[in-house]
Amino acid sequence: MLNVRNRLQAWQERIESVLEDTLPPATTHPAVLHEALRYSVLNGGKRMRPLLVYATGEALGIAPEHLDIPAAAVELIHVYSLVHDDLPAMDNDDLRRGKPTCHKAFDEPTAILVGDALQALAFQVLAAHPRMTASPAQRLRMIELLGQAAGSRGMVGGQALDLAAVGKTLTEIELENMHIHKTGALIRASVLLAAYSVEALDAQRLQRLDHFAKCIGLAFQVQDDILDVESDTQTLGKTRGADEAAGKPTYPSIIGLSASKTKLQDLYDEALDALVSFGESAHLLREIAEFTVKRIR
Repeated sequence: MLNVRNRLQAWQERIESVLEDTLPPATTHPAVLHEALRYSVLNGGKRMRPLLVYATGEALGIAPEHLDIPAAAVELIHVYSLVHDDLPAMDNDDLRRGKPTCHKAFDEPTAILVGDALQALAFQVLAAHPRMTASPAQRLRMIELLGQAAGSRGMVGGQALDLAAVGKTLTEIELENMHIHKTGALIRASVLLAAYSVEALDAQRLQRLDHFAKCIGLAFQVQDDILDVESDTQTLGKTRGADEAAGKPTYPSIIGLSASKTKLQDLYDEALDALVSFGESAHLLREIAEFTVKRIR
């Protein structure tokens, strides 16, 4: 267990360094914007999506140095989504990753521009960063994947469904569809970015990894909803009960807390089943799956 924690921590430190190098220096003109970029991205977060990139790479025999930029790209998209999600016009949150949200630490116009800049940077590094080792065809496939996962048919579309659902009663299927897009699309992309780094991955192995990612993406949101009920603001690093206060549908509000926990376990079991054929090489993917369902923040 200690070795697993050390490996995951090493990857967290690795992606922190990659992000540090990828972001423009805070002194680069316009300095306030670049300071806000670095404030939003660095020194915070679980880095779950980059960890999934690296762990999938390990399952497929891909060295971390070949995945640094895809891992950074998906995290840049994720942080952009958080910065915009926290804005007054969206969830209007004051706290993110245990510190004031970007629009509170700076101002609302700067936060909007931070999200815009992070989204653009994600695609720029995939296309042209000197540390990208993938072929042009692989890069194009990754850019298409991340664009779809982040756009109206993925994360942004899920956010639109989320906003439209405020104050309404959804069915469990409607809620699941929303979260498959809002949260699940980017988690799925994290796994597939690593898979697309292989020149010719067997279709069956790709399908199993994709199914694992879909289960974990939904499990992540179910656990988020459970923690929003059971945890506290200090532990979460963000405002507890924010979804309930905003009138947003959640798994506990629709199917109850007990059924939500059962669903979480079922998704976890299904995710593990998808990895059986990978044997020991998927050990860290299993650990990330376990962390997803047992995390406290």
